[in-house]
Amino acid sequence: MTTTALSVSGLTKRYGDRTAVDDLDIEVPSGVVAGFVGPNGAGKTTTMAMLLGLVRPTSGTGTVLGRSIAEPAAYLSEVGALIESPAFYPSLSGAENLRLLATVGGHDPTPIPSLLDRVGLLGRGDDRYRSYSLGMKQRLGIAAALLGDPALLVLDEPANGLDPQGVREMRALIGDLRGSGRTVLVSSHDLSELEQVCDWLVLIDTGRSLYQGPTSDLLDGDAHRLAIAASRPDDHRSLREVLVHHGHDVQLDGARLVVHTVGSEDVSALAAAVNQVAFGAGIVLVELSPQRSSLEDRYLTMVQGGAR
Repeated sequence: MTTTALSVSGLTKRYGDRTAVDDLDIEVPSGVVAGFVGPNGAGKTTTMAMLLGLVRPTSGTGTVLGRSIAEPAAYLSEVGALIESPAFYPSLSGAENLRLLATVGGHDPTPIPSLLDRVGLLGRGDDRYRSYSLGMKQRLGIAAALLGDPALLVLDEPANGLDPQGVREMRALIGDLRGSGRTVLVSSHDLSELEQVCDWLVLIDTGRSLYQGPTSDLLDGDAHRLAIAASRPDDHRSLREVLVHHGHDVQLDGARLVVHTVGSEDVSALAAAVNQVAFGAGIVLVELSPQRSSLEDRYLTMVQGGAR
């Protein structure tokens, strides 16, 4: 398998005067859970549709699993997808729907019970689809996408419309799908959910790329604060005074102190300096942790700053 699951260059889609995707460059390595991040209308679904051969690009090139997007038939047998709402026969059971799809797609139906188990539907596999909740329907859609054990799984807003419990279950399921070399590309406008499950991010806005790369590089690189706490809360006032005396910018935040980096100061170097000051003052620290911005904060900063 290629080390790059998908790659596009200059991908563009116009509908008349409206540009849905604008000169987009993306590269996603194999074996990651990649979050495709952007608000509604950012071009996520259109991009996924082009990767799946459902929409023809206006311009641009790309590959999926090492084969050109100009010939999607060459790779679609190795791709599973859930785009928008899943479509099944209401009068058939979940298992019957999967067996029908396996027959049409030329897939071995033997793994269907294990797929139902994997998505949490084994006990409801013989129930009719019309009786399923929205979350169950979404999970059955993922089971259908997993027929044939695809190398690339494409999920468009799989948690859309779910209640908090359903969102949590979907997040856990997506996390469990990683491994064995499979790549998962999952789009969402719920940034807090993707932050918890994705190890690779592709951020877009108005059809253009803002960032792509490891989640940790984006978030850890934005750590400019250090949360600290003394073993004895009564020491916080004296700890703050001694840190300020050594030139640190310190604020009280509930039961902790927050120390801010200054200029280009690295948060790791700040941690070492703070620890040394506390030790010299005879104060034992029980917390010394970098504080980073959330994915939502970083995304909004990049959008407002016009990042590219």
